[in-house]
Amino acid sequence: SLSLGRRRREATAEEEVEETPQEKKLRLAKQYLEELRQLGDFGRHSGMASAPRPFSRPRCCAGVLPSLGKGQGSPAHIPFSLQVQPPDPASIRVLRGHQLPVTCLVISPDDKFIFSASKDGSLIKCKWEVDSGKRLCVVPGGKKGTEERHMGHASHILCMAISSDGKYLATGDRNKLIMIWDTATCKRLHIFTGHRDAVSGLSFRKGTHQLYSASHDRSVKVWNVAENAYVETLFGHQDIITGLDSLSRECCVTAGGRDGTVRLWKIPEETQLVFSGHQGSIDCIQLINEEHMVSGADDGSLALWGLTKKKPLTLARQAHGVQDTQGLEQPYWISAVAALRNSDLLATGSHSTSVKLWKCGEGFRKLEHLCDIPLVGFVNSLKFSSSGDFLVAGIGQEHRLGRWWRIKEAKNSICIIPLKRRATASGPESPGSS
Repeated sequence: SLSLGRRRREATAEEEVEETPQEKKLRLAKQYLEELRQLGDFGRHSGMASAPRPFSRPRCCAGVLPSLGKGQGSPAHIPFSLQVQPPDPASIRVLRGHQLPVTCLVISPDDKFIFSASKDGSLIKCKWEVDSGKRLCVVPGGKKGTEERHMGHASHILCMAISSDGKYLATGDRNKLIMIWDTATCKRLHIFTGHRDAVSGLSFRKGTHQLYSASHDRSVKVWNVAENAYVETLFGHQDIITGLDSLSRECCVTAGGRDGTVRLWKIPEETQLVFSGHQGSIDCIQLINEEHMVSGADDGSLALWGLTKKKPLTLARQAHGVQDTQGLEQPYWISAVAALRNSDLLATGSHSTSVKLWKCGEGFRKLEHLCDIPLVGFVNSLKFSSSGDFLVAGIGQEHRLGRWWRIKEAKNSICIIPLKRRATASGPESPGSS
């Protein structure tokens, strides 16, 4: 029976996406432990007395078993299910300062500061202070071609990322440039050049100063920020890349716009895995943990993915409803997604007058709508605090990538949304720790 079960598992594995050597070690280790458990159950039920013997690990498990319980991102290790009460609209704090639509934002790892940027080219860095709402530092923009003579960007900033130690901030603009900043002093440290079109996605690999960038030139580049060095370029998407994210592993995920694919890039192997399921342009993406991710598209669909399945685990169509445009009903575009790391809580934004909170069902095979948070305008960026105590939304009168509509009543601003939560189960890790 054990050999039959092994053959079935191996047959199933062949149908999945090709594994890395580390992923294969992990799977074999889990398989070996399951067989030991089955042998123990068989001995107890059959009345067999087994003599104690020392436990020895197979060679494939060496160095893997100690890490099974942490950082692997499997559903079994989600710390607890987050129950969110609808926030009081009066408790939402609005920070004003950008003249044009906010396009991107990040929260410092200690949850004390918010960094934001907009189409006006100015970069409010290091520092909106979360507790007071004060604007602590402003880096003004300039005219195109003057980047060497002043500190700020000279075109629309589309993306930003902060290193997990809070030391570096990276920003990318429509003029193909990536700027690296010291978060403590607000000073620019370096400019990376090399992309041939707008830089649309940035992410630091967790625990390192390795930076991944994505561009409308359809490429992904790898940089070493600590050494101001370019590492390599990867190609594969057939359309502009609209979003990028990464965690601890030496890989990143990207959204490929109208090529209809999400891709997982394995940096050491220089290989990529291709996922498909949306019908429209895939405009935003984020990893939930090391094994699952969420993406949104302009067909209104929201998809949950497992990194070993080429199709979505679940897909919510018209997640924000439909709008009447010149007599035609069209779904509201999903313009931003966010996930509280290592938990089952998601947030999505559109221009449908609300941010929606979602809960991932068991095994990430179901999406349950929790509540709506009223916000007027294009939600161009969403980020959860590491603690899960608040959600930050970047609001604009226009979409971050274009000017298809303009919502005049919207305010270009940053909204801090407090989240009341109740833990139904506790675990050794806190959400947001990966």
